[in-house]
Amino acid sequence: MVDAAFRPGRGTTMPPAPQRDWALFLDLDGTLLDIAATPGAVVVPRDLVSDLEAAAAALDGALAIVSGRDLHDIDQLLAPLHLPAAGEHGAVVRLPSGRRDEVATRVPKDWIEVLLQLQETCPGVLTEPKAHNVVAHFRNASAHEATVRRVASELASRDPGNFELLEAKMAVEIRPRTVTKARAVDCLMKVEPFVGRVPVFVGDDATDHDGFGAAVQHGGIALDVAHAFAGRPNQVRAWLKRIAEVAAP
Repeated sequence: MVDAAFRPGRGTTMPPAPQRDWALFLDLDGTLLDIAATPGAVVVPRDLVSDLEAAAAALDGALAIVSGRDLHDIDQLLAPLHLPAAGEHGAVVRLPSGRRDEVATRVPKDWIEVLLQLQETCPGVLTEPKAHNVVAHFRNASAHEATVRRVASELASRDPGNFELLEAKMAVEIRPRTVTKARAVDCLMKVEPFVGRVPVFVGDDATDHDGFGAAVQHGGIALDVAHAFAGRPNQVRAWLKRIAEVAAP
C-alpha cells in the first residue's frame, strides 16, 4: 500500500540539483531503462554503467537499485557493477556488506504453473516466475488482458491475507503483502553509507509508490518520472550524469 506520507502527484515536479548528502534509490525499467516489448529485450545505454559508478562514488556509495527484477537480472544488466540493490520489489535486499535481507514468503508453485499455462492458451502472454513473486505480461497480447487479469485475481484471492495483486505497466504481479519497495528503503537507511542521509527515490509506476512514501517518511524526496522527467528515462539518465559533479570541489 502507498504510505500515507505520499500520494501520486505529491512528488517533486522537477528534478532538484544533486546534493552530497543524498541517498539515491533508483528503479530500473521505465526509470533508467526504456520499456521494451519483453523484459529480456531492454537495452542498457552505453554510458549508464559508468554514470551509475560515478554517481555512487559521488555519494560515498549511497546509491541503490530498487527493481521488480531479481538480483541476478539487475547484476547482469549492470555488469560489472555490484551495487546495493533490492530485487523483486524489496523481497530481497542486498546490503552494502553483501549480506542479504530476504522475506520467507513465496508465491505457491501451483499458482505459478497456472500462469505459465496461460502462455500456451493465450499467445503473446509472458509469465515471469521469480523466487518470491510472479508476473504475467500482456504487452504483446492485449486481446488476452482480461483473461490474464481474471486468472491472476482469482489466484491472489485464494490467500488474500498473505498475497496481493499488483498493477504494473501492461502486466499484473502477485507478491507477498510483506514485500514493498518501502521495505528496501527502510532496510538500507539503517546502515552505512545510507544512514543519516536524505533519501531520494526515483520511479515511474505504481510499484514505486511505496518507495516514494518511505523516502518522504524518512525526510526525503519522491521523484516520479512522469512528473519530474516528462516520463522519459533518457532525462533521468541525463540528470544522473549531474550527480557525479557533486563530488567536485
